[in-house]
Amino acid sequence: MLKTAIRFILYDKPKSIGALFGVVISIFLIGQQTGIFLFLTGMMSSLVDNINTDIWVVDNRTTNVAALGQIDGRYQRQIEALPGIDHVYPLVIAGSSAKFNDGKSGGITLVGSQAPSFVGGPWKISGGTTDNLLFDNAVTTDVFDKKLLGGAQMGTQFEIAGKLAKVTLQTNGARGFGASFVFTTIDRARYYSKFPRDKVSALLVKIKPGADAKQITKMIDDNMFGVKSWTKKDFSSATVSTILGSSGIATSVGTLIVFAIIAGSIIIGLTLYSAATDRLKDYATLKAIGATNAYVRNLILTQAIIFAIVGYIFGVILMYAFKLGIAKAGIMFSYSIGMYIAFAVVTLVISMIGVIAAIRRIVKVEPASVFRS
Repeated sequence: MLKTAIRFILYDKPKSIGALFGVVISIFLIGQQTGIFLFLTGMMSSLVDNINTDIWVVDNRTTNVAALGQIDGRYQRQIEALPGIDHVYPLVIAGSSAKFNDGKSGGITLVGSQAPSFVGGPWKISGGTTDNLLFDNAVTTDVFDKKLLGGAQMGTQFEIAGKLAKVTLQTNGARGFGASFVFTTIDRARYYSKFPRDKVSALLVKIKPGADAKQITKMIDDNMFGVKSWTKKDFSSATVSTILGSSGIATSVGTLIVFAIIAGSIIIGLTLYSAATDRLKDYATLKAIGATNAYVRNLILTQAIIFAIVGYIFGVILMYAFKLGIAKAGIMFSYSIGMYIAFAVVTLVISMIGVIAAIRRIVKVEPASVFRS
C-alpha cells in the first residue's frame, strides 16, 4: 500500500506539492507563534525564574512580580528567626527614567540587591563579575537593550533620575517584560529611585536543606501580617497568569494558532479532494479489481500520513531556522521534547482532517464507472 500511495503522490506533483506546502506553512506558523508566546511569558516571569531563591515574600496584594508594593524591611529579621530558614535577602525593584548622551531617554526597571552576594541579580553576565557593581555609580545594561538605552555599553555614562550612572557590567539576555532591567546595589537603587530606606520590594528567602518550602510559606503567612509568601514556582506561575489575564496576548496567539490549523486543513483538504476527483477512474479501477472501501480509505490516509511526516520535517527545519534568526535580536526561547511531540500530533490531525472530504468522495465511486466513457 505504501508504494501505491507514493505512486499516487508522485503522479500529480503540483497537487502533492500544494498539499505539502499547506502542512509546512501550518506547522511553521504554529511553531512560530508558540515560540513568540514562550519568549513573552519567559520575559514576564524572568525576574522570578532567574533569581536563586526558594521563597518570595511580598505584600499581600501582589500576584505579579512586575507590580510589587513596599513592605517593611524589619520583616527580614523576623523571618530569619523562624525554623528552617537559612538566610533572607532584601530586594528593591523600582521604575525610573534614564537619559543618555545622545538625548534619548527611556523607562528602566532598577533591580537592587544586597552586595556582595547579589542574590537578586544580575544573571547571564556577558563579561566581568558582580564585583564590578561595587564601583561608584555602577549599574548594568543588557546587550540586547542597546538601542533602547541610547547605545549604552561598557563604560557608558548616563543619568538615572538626574543622577550619574556608569555601565560597569553587561548582561546578555537578562530582560524583563515591558522595561529594561538595570541591576545595581540595593543602596544605589534606593538612591536613584528615592526608595524609602526602611522598605523593600521583596524578601528573598533561602531555606535550609531538607526544609519544606510549602510549610515555611504557610508559617510565614500565619505569623506575619500584611505580607504573603510564595514558592518560586508558584510566584512565577501567578505572575504569568496575572499578566496574561490583563492583556490580549494569549487570545491573540491562540487565534493565530487556530487560524493556522484551519488554513492548513483547508489547503490539504481542497488539494487532496481535487486530486481525488481528477483520479476517480483510478480509484474505480482499484475497486473493480477487488479493492474494498477500507483499502481505498487506508490508501488515502497513507498519502495524508506521508504528507504529514514530510511536512513536519520541513516545518521543524523552518522553525529552527526562525529560532536561530531571531535569537540574534535577543528573542530567545526553546522548544521542549513535549512540544515537538505536540507539533507532530497537530500536524497529523491537520492532515487527517484535510482528507475527510476526499475519502467521502472516493468511497462513493462505483467500480462499474471505470467502464463508462
